[in-house]
Amino acid sequence: MLQETPLRSVAAGGPGEGKRPHGARPLFLISDLHLSEDIPRTVAAFEHFIRTTAEEADSVFILGDLFEYWIGDDMLSDPFVARMAALMHTLSERGVALYVMHGNRDFLLGKRFMKAAGAIWLPDPFVITAFGARITLAHGDALCTADHAYIRFRRVARSRFAQMLFLAWPFKWRHALAKRMRSASQESRSRPVSPKYDVTQEGVAALFNETGTTTIVHGHTHRPATHREPGGTRWVLPDWDLDHGERRGGYLRIDADGLRALPLD
Repeated sequence: MLQETPLRSVAAGGPGEGKRPHGARPLFLISDLHLSEDIPRTVAAFEHFIRTTAEEADSVFILGDLFEYWIGDDMLSDPFVARMAALMHTLSERGVALYVMHGNRDFLLGKRFMKAAGAIWLPDPFVITAFGARITLAHGDALCTADHAYIRFRRVARSRFAQMLFLAWPFKWRHALAKRMRSASQESRSRPVSPKYDVTQEGVAALFNETGTTTIVHGHTHRPATHREPGGTRWVLPDWDLDHGERRGGYLRIDADGLRALPLD
């Protein structure tokens, strides 16, 4: 179900309330970091973004796939995961609100994680009001409507019943399954990308109609661009990868001057 709220109301009630005045500071949006210990350069870039780049922001939005995979909040016992959560919590300590949306890799991020990271969970899709503009935020996987098998999986996997069953498994079983799925995903990256894994015109048009907005921001596809669609403008956030081949990454800045795609520092 679509949810909407003025951004200032969200920020004012966020974990950073009272620490710093919000004023008219910009919003920063990122997605698809796929964090893990296997990508140390990407992790270092994220640490720099949180500690330095985000210092001037009012709010930081992570629109899904923050982690390479997430099999339950008991992952917080892992030292790497605990370090990333503690890093993100420094944002709220500095008065920068943090919002996290589920992606297709980490839709099991739960209340324990959000508390550890000082984050507020955002439903997908979600409409914000920022600098007088209404903007729809989404991860983007639900827009890939030509991939019928994935859309069916998504519907089942996001159900409370299916998640309760999965989280009841022993951690080692869940971890073994995640490793197998991750291995299959990495192998598929070497094959040509099928158009069915991209968003469809029908999916995008439906979201414009549902929200009544003329701006959509999403990630997921790893195809950063600005698209002029019949219903408005669609911004696709870049994935982050500084460990394999050509350096990728960046963020979207929203301020009084509009929306701008910026590279990593």
